[in-house]
Amino acid sequence: MKTYTQLVADILPQIDEVFPWDLEDINLNDCETLFLDIREASEFSVVHIEASINVPRGILESACDWGYDDTVPELALSREKPVIVICRSGNRSALAAWVMQTLGYQKVKSLKTGLRGWNDADQPLVDNEGNAVDADDADEFFRNKPTTEQLMPS
Repeated sequence: MKTYTQLVADILPQIDEVFPWDLEDINLNDCETLFLDIREASEFSVVHIEASINVPRGILESACDWGYDDTVPELALSREKPVIVICRSGNRSALAAWVMQTLGYQKVKSLKTGLRGWNDADQPLVDNEGNAVDADDADEFFRNKPTTEQLMPS
């Protein structure tokens, strides 16, 4: 049996990743790159990259394809466009990028370090109303906070 960390480590050599600082000069609102945030809608509403679209990981496969209630046309049309997959820390996005490659996406990359790294690189983030999110507030939101019950028993 594999752990989540092992599963992510196994697929990393099979995908492309990009660091946040490699995207510093890109005009998010005027580029052909699709920024795909695969976090849950509740996470996305608090803080996200302004030009990104939200397709939660749980519906990603059907959102990528035509003919489903979950189909997102902008995503389904992007198999040959550059796609940057985003999550909090870069693990869910790595798995999502691998799945998207399997589904025929040719230029998909995972945002290595995720939004945590994006924020650490002083890149802008917004809330659901488009208001700028303070970097310290974002950092607190991104902090890993497992409860006692979520930790492995001794």
